Amino acid sequence: MTQDHVLPADIIIFGIGGRPNVALAEAAGIRIGTTGAIAVDVEQRTSIPNIWAAGAVAEVFHLALQKHTYVPLATTANKQGRIAGINAAGGLARFGGVVGTAVVKTFDLTIAHTGLTQKYAQYAGFDADAVLIKASSRAYYMQGSQPIHVKLVYEKRSQRVLGAQMIGKDGVAKRIDVVAAALKSAWTLRDIVNLDLSYAPPFAPVWDPLLVAANAAIRQAFYRAN
Repeated sequence: MTQDHVLPADIIIFGIGGRPNVALAEAAGIRIGTTGAIAVDVEQRTSIPNIWAAGAVAEVFHLALQKHTYVPLATTANKQGRIAGINAAGGLARFGGVVGTAVVKTFDLTIAHTGLTQKYAQYAGFDADAVLIKASSRAYYMQGSQPIHVKLVYEKRSQRVLGAQMIGKDGVAKRIDVVAAALKSAWTLRDIVNLDLSYAPPFAPVWDPLLVAANAAIRQAFYRAN
């Protein structure tokens, strides 16, 4: 329902995001980062000695962006908490950063994301492009084969992979993890094309959807540059 209309719907999804609750940190005089979360270094230290912060109240270094941002995910919080705990107990550990990988189940669909979307990459200053393909999750003649939609985002000049989004009913999570690993190592489209991914008809086609997307992106980058 809006101020002017009542709109019938079978389901309503609110994507309202969230903000870190940093009231205690502000009261203690701890520095807050530009994202609104607590600023921390690679050891999860705050601006005040002997105080560490982790999880949904703390900033995190994003490897694709190469700057601190706010990514309140459970995996991030768990890893940051381990680092903070080790250092608070007198050890020495460093947090290696994230690429913002997430996967959700929506009815019978799996939706996954890692790195940057095309729009956000362009907003962040990258000369970014993207390719969108549809391919089979397994050999097309195998039971359980389902289409996967893959959007692969890359930097035009260097062809460095910046992110990916995928949606489908089969094999999505395993493939988004491959892109997450590629982002961690700053791979290019050519690096992905040259991957020796597993193949057998019940599990994947000869040309995996991820390889199809990378090949399509290379062709697109070539034609748009010439």
